[in-house]
Amino acid sequence: MTVTRSNTGLDVVLDTGRSIFHQGRDQIRQALAKRSVYRRTFSELAALTDRDLKDLGIPRSNIKRLAMEAAYDH
Repeated sequence: MTVTRSNTGLDVVLDTGRSIFHQGRDQIRQALAKRSVYRRTFSELAALTDRDLKDLGIPRSNIKRLAMEAAYDH
């Protein structure tokens, strides 16, 4: 006995919907991961003393930019 399955219009729509949903979910996960890197980097740099930042050659005014680069410029 052979079982065949034909794709009805509804099956195609549901498969497309699932695909779009999974792509959107993956994009949200990636955005949240990048945001986490930004927040962690920003927090760690902001917690350093002015002397520590100076030793690293980082002006305090550049912390936000460096955190953005760490998270979003890969």
